[in-house]
Amino acid sequence: MKIDGTPYRSVWVDQQDGWSVRILDQTRLPWSVDLLRLATLADAAHAIRSMQVRGAPLIGAVAAYGLALALRADPTSSAMERDATLLNETRPTAVNLRWALDRMLGVLRPLKPQDRVAAAYAEAARIADEDAAQCEAIGTHGAELIADIAARKQGRVNILTHCNAGWLATVDWGTALAPVYKAFEQKIDLHVWVDETRPRNQGAFLTAFELGKHGVPHTVIADNAGGHLMQHGQVDIVIVGTDRVTRTGDVANKIGTYLKALAAFDNNVPFWIGLPSSTIDWTVSDGVREIPIEERSATEVTTITGRALDGSIATVRVVPTGSAAANPAFDVTPARLVTGLITERGRCAASEAGLLSLFPERKAA
Repeated sequence: MKIDGTPYRSVWVDQQDGWSVRILDQTRLPWSVDLLRLATLADAAHAIRSMQVRGAPLIGAVAAYGLALALRADPTSSAMERDATLLNETRPTAVNLRWALDRMLGVLRPLKPQDRVAAAYAEAARIADEDAAQCEAIGTHGAELIADIAARKQGRVNILTHCNAGWLATVDWGTALAPVYKAFEQKIDLHVWVDETRPRNQGAFLTAFELGKHGVPHTVIADNAGGHLMQHGQVDIVIVGTDRVTRTGDVANKIGTYLKALAAFDNNVPFWIGLPSSTIDWTVSDGVREIPIEERSATEVTTITGRALDGSIATVRVVPTGSAAANPAFDVTPARLVTGLITERGRCAASEAGLLSLFPERKAA
């Protein structure tokens, strides 16, 4: 996608040296666009853990490149297994991380150590290219939903999204926002309600940034405003992304998604999930009981960073000193509250039968 007319992916190999990896530092957005260079395993692990990169598909792609960087230092089998484990432990909830590393190891284990570096870069590039293509396909399938609403309504389509599931969360296009970008390209009159998404404000910071840079009409709202807007007919469809979907259709996503699903269900607003197939965890059936929920630092709740009136970037405390804070980063929305899933292969019901209708090869597995 584009920033001020310049096309970007969210991760790429530096063309100057041909081996280091470049990313956008998402902890600096929207205040500045800073490109970071990852040259070591430690760089990649820190980028994932500190959320310089975030979003399930992007985490997987960066982890794949991180393993390639690690192999440059030591391509032996013992080091490779150790380094893959280190990367896998950086974030526990997003299944794409484990999926990408398992795929990399499946390619690399049979090879001789001296052949692994080139093979690792090639496989990481395939993972990145496939993610971009899958997300574009998600956009095509999801844009049909927006077009149908526009045709029935004969007016602007209001879409609500939560957190950031645009191209900054993937290699390109995004998941939940890919249908928005495709519909926008088709000249459909649309508008996006952007949840601020406390405590890290990925909606207010990242979704608003990328929609604005792409020219998509949008309005940032407080997290608690979505239900009110739905009650008053100001939301036509909710589209969010996900960090893990169970084989039965339960959805783990940024904290607060469950509450939006409840409000949408109560107001008969369609609630759709955009995801590539790499986000499906076929080993899990009960999302509430089986998906690990990352507990992040309390300081994300007790402090907030923004631009002061004098133009400086400042972090301020917003909670009384001495008050404790809890910070679960994700919640699980049961499949019964989900209208459907939008994947690269098409749309389906949020159920095991629905998923198997798009991925019949999983029946044997």
